[in-house]
Amino acid sequence: MLDCPPMSTAAKSTMNHWLMKSEPDVFSIDDLASRGRENWDCIRNYQARNMMRDDMRIGDEIFFYHSSCEQPAIVGIARVCSQPYPDPTQFDRTSKYYDPKSTPDEPRWILVDVEFVRKLERPITLVEIKSHATLADMILTRRGNRLSIMPVDQRHWDFIMRLTDR
Repeated sequence: MLDCPPMSTAAKSTMNHWLMKSEPDVFSIDDLASRGRENWDCIRNYQARNMMRDDMRIGDEIFFYHSSCEQPAIVGIARVCSQPYPDPTQFDRTSKYYDPKSTPDEPRWILVDVEFVRKLERPITLVEIKSHATLADMILTRRGNRLSIMPVDQRHWDFIMRLTDR
């Protein structure tokens, strides 16, 4: 496994924050912890793809969120550790994520690598997130939001990080 490149001081000052959802029975925070680093593949939503391609930078911090489970929650912290690059599943005819219109010369789908930072002491559940007025306008809490990748405002990031310290 390759180590992620170190972050420069300038990169830290322009850091973005993200929330990335994964179903724990497909890929959990424990899976990421055991592997250390993994590619975030199989994204087939143009808006999520565009954020990975255009806005994610090495060093950006991520809330790792377990979704589609009994108690959806932020369960850990990860970090973007690669530039975007083509998702190989789009070229694999045996993959359910195969895209016949995508070619190696003109790939449609990209991914980034993420690295494990830490597991939270306790999950910050969706119920708890929705209970705080400060987080009422967080994208995650918006009705009908189904994106698997979403930006997190600095004020929301800081507030949730304070919740993890409780």
